[in-house]
Amino acid sequence: MSATTSVTAVYPGTFDPMTLGHQDLMRRASKLFDRLILAVAAGHHKRTMFSAEERLEIATELARPYPNVEVIPFSGLLRDFVVDKGGRVVVRGLRAVSDFEYEFQMAGMNRQLMPDVETLFLTPSDQYQFVSGTFVREIATLGGDVSKFVAPSVLERLKERVARTKDA
Repeated sequence: MSATTSVTAVYPGTFDPMTLGHQDLMRRASKLFDRLILAVAAGHHKRTMFSAEERLEIATELARPYPNVEVIPFSGLLRDFVVDKGGRVVVRGLRAVSDFEYEFQMAGMNRQLMPDVETLFLTPSDQYQFVSGTFVREIATLGGDVSKFVAPSVLERLKERVARTKDA
């Protein structure tokens, strides 16, 4: 690649909710690529706490400090989204060895579907290596303090959602 080639990377996820670990990877990936697309998945294979629209709002707000980051929703095959957006790299986070097997298999499948697209694994900073959206949702639902794991605006949304769920 020449110095003038612009590289678009796609960081896909359900981001339910977007954690400080997700933000850490977004910040670091935004420094590596000319354009980073935060691809918010519809989450058809998961039951999400927040709607796709809410997750888009949260991600857009948290991506605001990074001018080269775009937040775009997607559904269907990641391959179709990446190709459509001109992506050359898929960014994935690896927190622990337990993530590796699944992510390794997905990267291999993506390589078959998108031979010209590379997968880049980033590990979160030390303080976020154990943070997952699943843990954050569970802790918040059970009344625990998740303020160390999410941005203040996400914390407020979590508190509101948990309170609404209890009232229902």
